[in-house]
Amino acid sequence: MERGGGRFSRGMLPLLAFNVVSEYYRLERKPPVTAGLIAANTIIYLRPSFLKSIIPSIDEVWFNAFLILKNRDLKRYFLSPFYHMGESHLVYNMLSLLWKGIQLETSMGSVEFASMVSALLVLSQGITLLLAEALLVFFDYQKAFYSEYAVGFSGVLFAMKVVLNSQSDNYTYVQGFLVPTRYAAWAELILIQMFVPGVSFLGHLGGILAGMLYIHLKKSHSGPNPLTKIFRAVSRLVSWPLRFIRGLLGSGEQRNYGRGAVGTRTAETVVWRCGACTYDNSSLLTVCEMCGTGRGRSPMPSHQFNDLTLEELRNRRIHRFAGH
Repeated sequence: MERGGGRFSRGMLPLLAFNVVSEYYRLERKPPVTAGLIAANTIIYLRPSFLKSIIPSIDEVWFNAFLILKNRDLKRYFLSPFYHMGESHLVYNMLSLLWKGIQLETSMGSVEFASMVSALLVLSQGITLLLAEALLVFFDYQKAFYSEYAVGFSGVLFAMKVVLNSQSDNYTYVQGFLVPTRYAAWAELILIQMFVPGVSFLGHLGGILAGMLYIHLKKSHSGPNPLTKIFRAVSRLVSWPLRFIRGLLGSGEQRNYGRGAVGTRTAETVVWRCGACTYDNSSLLTVCEMCGTGRGRSPMPSHQFNDLTLEELRNRRIHRFAGH
């Protein structure tokens, strides 16, 4: 509810802030793009007085297929994912972004992660638009095209979930149902639609299809990602003053983030294999992502490890990254 200068928290935003701060405090390297996305979504939701002139109201950015195509309204196309209907909507999505973003950005690096999120946003919005128009043209279903208005980052989050789980052979629980992890997004799509009224089925479906399309394009395209090249160029431009000062001070230190060093190339091995569960981890991690065994420690006896179920391994992984 908007009053005066903007929105006021009803108690959930402090919970979000606590989770973000505690999670980033535990991380040796802080993923900046994930933090920036969470901050941007939160600021847009709060819409403080001094930013009202540059942040449109939610009524100006609702995603509606008819208005986007009729008015060629790119503002609705690109900005609607960053708006949320209420505090619970925002906090739920941002906690999901925190969980997924840390894993993806840590494994692929900030520049690649930023380009992926941008691509997923454009793809998910475009696919949702096409789905709404297809329902109108082929089935004369007008509601999705004319009457549905949607906002929220969940379409991008569904796409990120598909990318994150695409190579997994494990199983996971979705609302109490055990499903293969790589198909968890599909199960979540159906269950959310059944139990949460008012959600955008097309928006979530568009996100899943965007994630699948992104993976297919990545596999079929052998060259460098054009978006990654753009983000890397911008990153170098923005960080140039800092690198210049370091050069003057004679600092030879190298900051490593994601896979490899920022601005340089290295032949350093990017993974290490856990001696307990044989899971391949990023070289930046000191504890196994899968089972929690420390890097370089002697593996636990095989009979102890074999007694762990897939769900226990998953719980260890969740405890490592999310703290709950």
